[in-house]
Amino acid sequence: MDALERISKNLVERRRSLATVLYAVLVVLSYALAYSIRFEFDVPARYEALFLWTVPLLVAVRLIAFRAMRLMRERWRYVSTGDVARLGAAAFIGSLFFAVLDLLFLRDVRVPLSILVLEMVLTCMLISTVWLTYRLNHERRMRHSSDQPSKRVLIIGAGEAGNLLAREMRRGGTGYHLVGFVDDDPSMRRVSMQGVEIMGDTSHIAQIVAKHKIHEIFLAIPSAEPATLRRIVENCEGTRLPVKVLPGIKQVMTGEVSLNQLRDVRIEDLLGREPVDLHLPELAADLADCVVLITGAAGSIGSELARQVALHSPRALVILDQAETPLFFLDLELREAHPGLTIHPVVCDIVDAAGIEEVFARFRPDRVFHAAAYKHVPMMEFNTREAFRNNVIGSLRVADAAGRFGARRFVLVSTDKAVRPANAMGTSKRFAEILTLECQEQHPRTSYSAVRFGNVLGTAGSVLQVFERQIEQGRPLTVTHPEATRYFMTVQEAVHLILHASVLNECQNRIVVLDMGEPVKILDMARRLLCHAGVVDVSSRITFIGLRPGEKLHEELIGPGEVMERTPVSRIRVVKTVRQRRGVSQRPLTLSGVTGRLDVNRSSRGVAWM
Repeated sequence: MDALERISKNLVERRRSLATVLYAVLVVLSYALAYSIRFEFDVPARYEALFLWTVPLLVAVRLIAFRAMRLMRERWRYVSTGDVARLGAAAFIGSLFFAVLDLLFLRDVRVPLSILVLEMVLTCMLISTVWLTYRLNHERRMRHSSDQPSKRVLIIGAGEAGNLLAREMRRGGTGYHLVGFVDDDPSMRRVSMQGVEIMGDTSHIAQIVAKHKIHEIFLAIPSAEPATLRRIVENCEGTRLPVKVLPGIKQVMTGEVSLNQLRDVRIEDLLGREPVDLHLPELAADLADCVVLITGAAGSIGSELARQVALHSPRALVILDQAETPLFFLDLELREAHPGLTIHPVVCDIVDAAGIEEVFARFRPDRVFHAAAYKHVPMMEFNTREAFRNNVIGSLRVADAAGRFGARRFVLVSTDKAVRPANAMGTSKRFAEILTLECQEQHPRTSYSAVRFGNVLGTAGSVLQVFERQIEQGRPLTVTHPEATRYFMTVQEAVHLILHASVLNECQNRIVVLDMGEPVKILDMARRLLCHAGVVDVSSRITFIGLRPGEKLHEELIGPGEVMERTPVSRIRVVKTVRQRRGVSQRPLTLSGVTGRLDVNRSSRGVAWM
């Protein structure tokens, strides 16, 4: 290792020495050319003498300025406009310093100002030319040195992101050959960028791909609206080529776009869900010096809750779940990401009264996020007792303990299945919502709320995960009904809004509804996934199996007698009940009361508690 370090150090020093010599030669050449141009190639004798006296001083000043601006360390194969700007700044500073020395020490004959300006410009031009020549030659050698044939690429988007991608591909050695650009801006017609033609708009993608034998398509419009993105992807689907996309605009703004940031188009890119900033200053202030308890922490929602809460540095984080192995890995992940955070992993069943009592007595949590629940509708139809035992009794135990042990806030993670429930899971979650708000009256010092939202992309057992598995196995995609729709959002977005709602005063003692956008047809999602997978005959790979037990054709976010009211956050609403359904008892629900009802109604599914 020491020998390698010595060799590497020697190479670096040798490169710097060669750069120093070359820069010195170019400065002398520029200075001589400046004299020749100034005097039209007939330099008077006294100025020849002046040149000989001052050239060592100018070289010394230039090299000091170049070293101060770190130009000696640059690798010429990676030079950019920023390096040229630093070269110009170094040249200007050197000329200014040389002019001061000339004014102080030369009395009889001074260097004309025009020569100083000419020399500065010529020095910048010659050094920049050397840099550019070296870089272009290196890129040419890299392109021809690869044994594997390069993939022919079409870039959609001739903006800054497309320009940065093209620049990286031209460096060579990437395995890609840029054939052309496509852009919908009419002013881009018959224009070239990076020496590559802009071939047309996105409506001509299929013809361009066929004509130029394209292998891959790169979508470099990170600021595109979801509707625009959907339209472009639909134009690409007919080509059956892989489409890769840049993840966001932040890297473009900082000039950090690279080929390794490209990824496959995901279904969430096309659903209109905007990315969210996971940092909430309000939450950081709210959680300061707080102990936070998250139930169901090993699940999809619970684990993302734990990650985002950990970002805001609570005093301690208690992660509770009955699934030991997923909880173990979540604990490991959080400790690696936040070594200074106090984390308590607890294996416990929320229906275990003694266990829940012990957890609250030991940790005294200030904030409780209750995400533990059974969620799969068809499975809970065949396990009704477990749905009610966990989702109702378990939720009531946790909510009641939060009030008795002085938690300041309790948030129930609910679902759109609780609206006009047609299944055991939805009915149990509606019970949980009612019980959560009932606890407010029994424990007025604790602020209770329930957050209701639809399907979450990427969670365990979600329809997207099922479809992806079926595609991997080469099986048909099973769709329940051609007209079935669902609301979708990403898990990061859902959890972000849950946490945001937890700090809004308007959401306390209320049911909160998250803005889910427009419902999405499951059939459209299946077709798009098959197209991305390169399936030619999409219709033959979709099988309709009919609605499963307990499933509805369409989900809702509010029920009869409910209206949504705005909050200061545009994507968060609260539910206001404008009328009570007749025949529903208004007396407070207690744990014993719920248990009794479960015994009576164990076989009743689809009870519509409003």
